[in-house]
Order: sequence, then C-alpha cells, then structure tokens
Amino acid sequence: MERTEALVIVDMQKVAFTVARYNSDNVIRRIAALASKFRKQNKKIIFIQHNGEVDGYCYPNTEEWKIVSELPIYPEDIIIEKKANDSFYKTNFEKVLKQHSIEKLYFTGCATDFCVDATVKTALTKDYDITIVSDCHTTADRPSCNAKTLIDFYNWLWADLTQTKYKIKVIPAAEI
Repeated sequence: MERTEALVIVDMQKVAFTVARYNSDNVIRRIAALASKFRKQNKKIIFIQHNGEVDGYCYPNTEEWKIVSELPIYPEDIIIEKKANDSFYKTNFEKVLKQHSIEKLYFTGCATDFCVDATVKTALTKDYDITIVSDCHTTADRPSCNAKTLIDFYNWLWADLTQTKYKIKVIPAAEI
C-alpha cells in the first residue's frame, strides 16, 4: 500500500539567509523544483515557519519571518508555525499529518543541525517513513565546524540511525 506523501520545507525564511548558508542558491532552486514536482502529483507541501518571539527576533508577519521569495506558497500548501527547533513540539504538525493521512515525509530546509535534525528525529520516533533530500538542506559555518562538513555529517548520521518502523533514506533531489 502506498503511503500519502508530503514535502516538508523547514524554516526557509528570509531571516535564515541574513548569514551565509552553504550552497543556498542551489538548495533553494532544488527545493523549488521538488515542490513543483510534488504539486503536479497532487502531493502536499508543508512549510514550517519559525516564530522567534521567545528569542526576540523573527516575529510573525514581519519581513524576516516570511518564506524566501523563490519558494512561493500556494493556497493548498500547509503552514505550521513553531517556536522551538522541533516542529512537533507544541504545534499542530502531527494533527495535520494525521488529518491528511500523511505517513511519508521528505525533509528539506534550514538549519541542518538545528531545526531539520530535531524534527527528523522526532518524526523517526513517531514512526513516519522519512526521506532526507541530501542536497536540499543547508546550514551556516559553526564555531567548531564548517557547514559542508555538518551537512555531510548529518546526511551520514540520519542514514545510519537505528530504524524504528522505517529506516531513514538519504537521497539527492535528482533521485526523487
């Protein structure tokens, strides 16, 4: 039986790109192409939007809070607002997934080592069928590690995590 699928786009907001992100133009271009492909197949697109009020930035409905313009939001798309790294934490994300019978999630977004990772790990423990789009997530250089190394590390880590109901798949956009 085929599971209902959704493309999850985590925190691709203007505020995230006020600092340099690894390969960001190509990541954004590939996410846009995937979103177009999903829409043509009548699959759901879920945008996760961070509300940073607790940290004093990224307030809802401000310019920095908006999704980057290269990733247009369509009326049928779903928007989930979150206030923590994990998109499941105190949000309606899981409720929305159940309402639409979505069991298979394709993850993209920013930042690999924060919000994408936290959300992926929770989705794994909730028995979702997860695919990480290996070339459709990005992050910035960190004090102890450069962004490219972090992205490579997390792609390896996710692929090697002990499976729950499903094993996480990590594949490039061209294979989807």
